[in-house]
Amino acid sequence: MGAERYVFLDPDGTAGGWLYVIVEAPTGVVYQQQYGGTACRQGRLEGFLVPVHGPDALEELRRLFEKHFRGAGTWNHAWADEERRRLRGAVEGIAYWACDGDDEEPAPLRLDETRMPDADEAWVPVATPDGPGILVWLNSD
Repeated sequence: MGAERYVFLDPDGTAGGWLYVIVEAPTGVVYQQQYGGTACRQGRLEGFLVPVHGPDALEELRRLFEKHFRGAGTWNHAWADEERRRLRGAVEGIAYWACDGDDEEPAPLRLDETRMPDADEAWVPVATPDGPGILVWLNSD
């Protein structure tokens, strides 16, 4: 494959209530995302982009990161059991439609708790039927 291609998700912050999963894969396409609330961290991951839907889950994610964590990000945060439970519940409230080329099947996303140090506002490690990924949405800053 040739040179990598870069896609910055919602570069001007005007797209609104979207949710995507970037599934890790050797595609040559690298998605970039600002995350971490006012910490304004920059994430990038090579893979493919899957739109997902979960308005209630998105609302809970925003409550957790924007209200509970006050939009300041969670870099080096030691997640309390209740915080982890809330994050896990929100992530599991999002359906991921996996397809084998013939049939589509919904499956809940799963929080990848082995990568909790990477979890932050608008950048949450997840497990999908297609492999590991990152759940992203519009950063609040």
